[in-house]
Amino acid sequence: MSLFEIIILALIQGVTEFLPISSSAHLLLPAELLGWVSQGLAFDVAVHVGSLLAVMIYFRHDIAQMAGAWVSKGFSKQQTTDSKLAWFVIIATIPAVVFGFLLKDWIELNARTMLVVACTTIIFGLLLWYADKAAKHTQKLETMTLRQAVIIGLAQAVALIPGTSRSGITMTAALMLGLDRESSARFSFLLSIPVILGAGALATLELVESNTAVDWSALFYGAAFSFVSAYLCIYLFLSWISRIGMLPFVIYRLLLGAVLLWFVFG
Repeated sequence: MSLFEIIILALIQGVTEFLPISSSAHLLLPAELLGWVSQGLAFDVAVHVGSLLAVMIYFRHDIAQMAGAWVSKGFSKQQTTDSKLAWFVIIATIPAVVFGFLLKDWIELNARTMLVVACTTIIFGLLLWYADKAAKHTQKLETMTLRQAVIIGLAQAVALIPGTSRSGITMTAALMLGLDRESSARFSFLLSIPVILGAGALATLELVESNTAVDWSALFYGAAFSFVSAYLCIYLFLSWISRIGMLPFVIYRLLLGAVLLWFVFG
């Protein structure tokens, strides 16, 4: 890949990892519009590392408090808000791990098509609009319940279907359950940490086993630009979401889905 391709793909990965607009859909477009080749496994690992560092650094204080509370109070009867939140992140991650293990190969063979991505981009975009418009948006993250965490975790497993958007479906579920926009986004971002970590670890294992030659400069630039775009994305999204709502992202998803359908049937 050229440096230009590396920068563009890394920026796309960093932004779409956390915005509710589907990374799968966006990573299809450069190949279709510009004829770019697949970025490869090593580059995929690099941009995941960049995104992971961004979310962990942004939420470093939350992570430290949750980890400390989980170690000290996580197995006692006197749970704190932080220890419960740590448990909720762990529990909500389990469905994606289980279904990912069971369905990964089937999804790769049958669901990773432009038609599927186009349809899910539109369908789950409309669902996000409904959740944002119809839900109450009154509950804070600190009052989340185990039931809500489990439902959001099950929703995250649906994001195994390409085009769904992991952040989009988890925010949709959280909004429908009554959480406010910022709390929905924060829990979605915290929930991304074990998911990105797991995906990156699996990709790293595949890379090691494949004995593929590595372009280290491409990996460095990929990780760096993914980190910058992901960090800015998280910061700006949390700053704006309570004011602007989800409608801009819904409109964007509908337009993106229409473009993908044009490629399929045009």
